[in-house]
Amino acid sequence: MKPASFWFTPRTLLLIGVALLTLAVAGLWFVKMRAPDPLARYATVSVQRGSVTQTVTANGTLTPVVLVSVGTQVSGTVKQYFVDFNTRVTKGQILLELEDSLYRAQADASTAAVKNSQAALDLAQSNEARASQLLAKDYIARQDYDTAAESLKAARAQLDVARANAAKDQTNLSYTIIRSPVSGVVVSRSVDVGQTVAASFQTPELFKIAQDLKKMQINTSFAEADIANIKPGLPAAFTVDAFPGESFKGTVAQVRLQATTQSNVVTYNVVVNFDNTDERLLPGMTAYVSIGARQANNVLLLPTASLRFKPVGFKLPLRSGTPISGAGIAGVVYVLSASGEVKGVAVRTGITDNKNAELLVGAVHEGDQVLVEDKSPGSGPANGGQSSSGLRLRMF
Repeated sequence: MKPASFWFTPRTLLLIGVALLTLAVAGLWFVKMRAPDPLARYATVSVQRGSVTQTVTANGTLTPVVLVSVGTQVSGTVKQYFVDFNTRVTKGQILLELEDSLYRAQADASTAAVKNSQAALDLAQSNEARASQLLAKDYIARQDYDTAAESLKAARAQLDVARANAAKDQTNLSYTIIRSPVSGVVVSRSVDVGQTVAASFQTPELFKIAQDLKKMQINTSFAEADIANIKPGLPAAFTVDAFPGESFKGTVAQVRLQATTQSNVVTYNVVVNFDNTDERLLPGMTAYVSIGARQANNVLLLPTASLRFKPVGFKLPLRSGTPISGAGIAGVVYVLSASGEVKGVAVRTGITDNKNAELLVGAVHEGDQVLVEDKSPGSGPANGGQSSSGLRLRMF
């Protein structure tokens, strides 16, 4: 057996040290080779400058700018109609006729009454002229002449009344023929032949005529939280179910002041005008409207995916012991440096278009690579486990 002094000779100690150092280096090399490469593990997006527009959305209904409801001012039975759905009409064109027998009889009676009143007036004029001659020769009393003169005035008034009644009855007769007040397209017909329409209390609707289907509008409602940023002249975009995948453009024409409250929700009507030159879009279609209410130009843009992504092993960065909060959206993005270091950065964002968000506060610079996805097999949700590793995690 070798003496103990043999194991502690300088040569032996040197050999042991070299062996331990070799094991340590090999272990570090092994750990480095087993550790994931962040460039391969994470999908990143480069932070760039650009513009972002925040939109507000609502549903609405397509309507013609001018939609005229054609009714009748007299009651009667529909005799015949000359136009139908989708018929193009011109101003003054006959649309419908009502049975006019009663109104024609009333007009004839009024015409006869005018003739009768005219005859009475002629007689009163003759009597007044004769009385005037007799009064001049003192053949009659002054009172007799006054009576003849008053009879002449009454006959003239009676003729005026008869003529007014005749004009009224003639007008009612003309109302049995319904004419188009504008040029356009018939979009609705509400009556059929033989149907009786009554105009006693309100004008019944017979037709609806769109004056011009090439100029249309959308009537939609926006919540009071969004209405402050909506102004006339702002561009708008909308889609309809009839043309999936296709977007149409319009302009905010009016923000109406009258509010509507339903279930304690206050909304305001917004009118969006648009050109329908090819007349593909039809009245009554449902439109899904987006209005660019706010815009920021030449700002740093953070992908919204980077705000949602959280790699395993990170905690929310703190500022003075308190997580960042306040106006705007507060969150954390994780920046990957060229050296392979992943660093969590607390940020506050402004407006967003759901793809990018405006960076207001945070140590993120143009060109930085922010993590948006974990590509490693079997990776869990982005909001993975927590640890006390702080703000930095160096990847070997």
